[in-house]
Amino acid sequence: MDYKDYYQILGLDKTATKDQIKKAYRTLARQYHPDVNPNDAEAERKFKEINEAHEVLSDDEKRQKYDQLGADWQRYQQAGGGRGGQGGGFDWSQYAQGGGFGGGSGNDPFGGADFSDFFSSMFGGMGGGSGGSTRPRAGQDYQAELELTLEEAYRGGPRTLTVNGKNLRLTIQPGVEDGQTIRLRDQGGPGRHGGPSGSLYITLRIQPDARYSRAGHDLTMDVPVSIYTALLGGEQVVETLSGPVKITIKPETQNGTRLRLRGKGFPVYRQPGQFGDLYLRLTLTLPQHLTEQEKALFRQLAELRK
Repeated sequence: MDYKDYYQILGLDKTATKDQIKKAYRTLARQYHPDVNPNDAEAERKFKEINEAHEVLSDDEKRQKYDQLGADWQRYQQAGGGRGGQGGGFDWSQYAQGGGFGGGSGNDPFGGADFSDFFSSMFGGMGGGSGGSTRPRAGQDYQAELELTLEEAYRGGPRTLTVNGKNLRLTIQPGVEDGQTIRLRDQGGPGRHGGPSGSLYITLRIQPDARYSRAGHDLTMDVPVSIYTALLGGEQVVETLSGPVKITIKPETQNGTRLRLRGKGFPVYRQPGQFGDLYLRLTLTLPQHLTEQEKALFRQLAELRK
């Protein structure tokens, strides 16, 4: 039976903290989740490996035992990998639970279909069964993604998401960020032995918007301005996410001039009434399809400017 390098599976080293383990697990579980990779046997295999690695490394007792075994594994192999607890002086019984090598034991509370023989041999009696404790264990966490338009992220409001065939209703707070994760407690996998259900982690994906670019709480948008308004000045109405705003353009405004509208940017997350700023980048538009009379007037103006 092959040794499982759980650190390598999660892309971590042995000094990884609990937060690093959790972050790596969430990232990889999202990447290889069956909902994202339907009918992909290799992705399903990786997903099970990732769950198994997280099951061990996120549990202090299991991780300590696993790290201790890692130091002795080479000696076990050199001893011939004997069954029955001992081989060539190596005592496997201090690690094996519920039957040693050769597949899942009858005490494996997690099910042989979900975890490897290696896991079952080490931890088959931990957490349940006739030969071990029945301490409660939390259910598996689920991962999902929810797409929002920029305007939906601006306004917030109720949304419905279907996960594992279950419709979930949640409320989006105004001002959420792209890539932000929302946690829904008790919406993951069922707990074991009376333990709590896992959580559902929803990653928000905000679609690009052709009108605006976002930097934190600030927005930037291009505003086309005619050459006549730019030269002579005037007023112009600009449509913002909060509604129309009338702006004043000074005479002789140059192309690319930026105007700042305070408080017209993106809402600050969980701080009602606070908003970033909206920056307007004025872009001059030149007239097209000039008549001969218009061309003559522009030539006259050009002569006057010499």
